[in-house]
Amino acid sequence: MRSPEDSVIEILQQNNIDMVATLPCDRIKNLMPLISNNFFEIPLTREENGLGVCAGAYMAGGKPVMVIQSTGLGNMINALESLNITCNIPLPIITSWRGVYQEGIEAQKPLGEHLPGILESAEIAYTIIDDSDRLYKLDKGIIDAYENLRPHVILFSPKVWEDSTCAAWGEKELVVPEERSIDIIFKSTIRKPQMIRFDAIAAVVPLLNDEIVVANIGVPCKELYALGDRDLNYYMFGSMGLVSSIGLGLALRSGRRVVVLDGDGSLLMNPNTLVEIACMHPSNLTIVALDNGAYGSTGSQETLTAKFLDLELLARGCGIENTVKVHTQEEVENALSSALSTDVLTFIHVMLKPGNTDSPNIPLTPAEITKRFMCALGH
Repeated sequence: MRSPEDSVIEILQQNNIDMVATLPCDRIKNLMPLISNNFFEIPLTREENGLGVCAGAYMAGGKPVMVIQSTGLGNMINALESLNITCNIPLPIITSWRGVYQEGIEAQKPLGEHLPGILESAEIAYTIIDDSDRLYKLDKGIIDAYENLRPHVILFSPKVWEDSTCAAWGEKELVVPEERSIDIIFKSTIRKPQMIRFDAIAAVVPLLNDEIVVANIGVPCKELYALGDRDLNYYMFGSMGLVSSIGLGLALRSGRRVVVLDGDGSLLMNPNTLVEIACMHPSNLTIVALDNGAYGSTGSQETLTAKFLDLELLARGCGIENTVKVHTQEEVENALSSALSTDVLTFIHVMLKPGNTDSPNIPLTPAEITKRFMCALGH
């Protein structure tokens, strides 16, 4: 007898899914090894990051899905609205629905019980699969997501798996942490900044040819647009903290070099992305961390990097080995030129003064930018 786990894998394969971003749940522990064995898997440290990675992969021509526990949807609502729905980016989300069927953990119940209402209020499409006889609905959910360019949440009740004969989890050898030495020699001096962010972006623009550039939300996008608009520039309008995750997805799926213009506020909001980037280690990705010690787009309120945290050390600690700190336009040019001429994952930490230019708004909608960008990539 075919197990429901095997049926899920078959449906994903029939829909030509080529990437699965995952965070596990006990109720789908027999499904997880089958995903690892059959698909290119991106192990996540936070569900929201998966939206960025999958968005980047989709725009580069991929066909991803996410597999998560329902609690993760609580972390994802804003990004689903401001990234996927606003930009017409599809994503099927296979969700282990906790809190509603024979749930023994009280903390799972409040969100789980209210999820259908939350999704309806947010106008996020969803499907409930509460029995293995209804697995055909997974196929319909995937098709809906990609045909209508929107996210579609598929809520899997634990009841689907309760009579399964699949024992993939028990057959899988548990991973034991590897013996290894970790040696970090790090000496860093943060000098008095000389540039504002506009100056640093002005140093980046002349070096660009056929590279993809993903720019952080707010003023950085407007400044990049003013300095050198290109079809290969992807401007973010929402989902703060996901710019490097989108860059990761693009780098993994695209053969092009990808340059991410991230910021200190964004990276502090979502440092997990640096761990995932180091783990996947795409050699065609360069992160330019524009660090002015402030939330530049909201009034230049101070961030923790102004007096406390060194982002270059954070990147090293997450496992990114090739890092450099720069303070001048010439140093920016030299560091980026070196990164673009080598096949090495690179983190460039750019020290800046707070300050914004009066750059005009971008006269394109998020959906128009996404469409233009994908056309430039041939999709």
